[in-house]
Amino acid sequence: MESKKMPVVFFGHGSPMNAIEENAYTNDLKKMGSLIPKPKAVLMVSAHWETGDSLVTGMNTPKTIHDFGGFPKPLYEIQYAAKGSSDLADKIHQKISDVQIDNKWGLDHGTWAVLRHVYPNADIPVLQLSLNRSFSLREHFKLGEKLAFLREEGVLIAGSGNIVHNLRKLDWNTNAPPHEWTKKFDLWVKEKIVKKDFDALIDDPLKTEEGRLSIPTLEHYLPLLYVLGASYKDDNVHFDHEGYQNASMAMRCVRLG
Repeated sequence: MESKKMPVVFFGHGSPMNAIEENAYTNDLKKMGSLIPKPKAVLMVSAHWETGDSLVTGMNTPKTIHDFGGFPKPLYEIQYAAKGSSDLADKIHQKISDVQIDNKWGLDHGTWAVLRHVYPNADIPVLQLSLNRSFSLREHFKLGEKLAFLREEGVLIAGSGNIVHNLRKLDWNTNAPPHEWTKKFDLWVKEKIVKKDFDALIDDPLKTEEGRLSIPTLEHYLPLLYVLGASYKDDNVHFDHEGYQNASMAMRCVRLG
C-alpha cells in the first residue's frame, strides 16, 4: 500500500529580494507547490530564529516579521497572512516535552519569502520551530528525527536556510558566477544526501576549507539537518532547484519522499 506520508523539504532562500523577484529560483519554488501534496500544515525551521531553547510558535494568527534592513519598500509591505495552529503546537509539545510553546515570534522572512511562492494563497497553517543555540549538530538532527511523526499526520516539515551562505564573500550581482569553493561544498553536500550519508553532513562539514568558507556561522546550515533527521531510509531524493546567487550562496532545494 502506498504511504500517504508527507515529504520533507529544505529550501535555500538567499536574499530577501527573492520574495518579490521572478527568476529561475522563484519559478522552481512555484513548481514545488504543485509537486508536494497539499499539507494540513507547515512546520518551518528557519535560519532566522535562534533561541536559548527549542520553541514552536503557538499563536493562531502569526504576524509577518520583516527581519532585515536596507531593502526596497515593497518588501516591507508584504503580509503573509497564513494562520497558525495552537492545537498542532500543543501536540508537538506533548509529544516532545523539550519543545516549548512561544506566543511572541511569528513568521520571519526565512519562512514567508519562500512560502509566498510555494503557497501564494497563504491558505495553509504555518508554524515555526526555533534553532536552539545550545544544541550540537547531532542534537539538531535528533530533534528532526523526533518530529518525523508529523509526516504521517499531513504536516510538511521544512527547513529554510542555505547550504552555502557567506555574506562576507558576497557579490552584489545576483547572477555572479559562484566561487569555486561554493560549488565544491554544495556538490559535496549533494553527494552525501544522495548516498544518505548523513553522518558526514553532521560530523564533517567544517573539516575542509571550503566547508568553513561555506558555513562561517551555522544558522543557515542547521535547518537542513532537521529535514534530514525527519527523512526515512526509503525516501526518494529530489533536487527541485540547483543553482547559485551572489557567488557565495547555494540555492539548492532538496525534497525527500
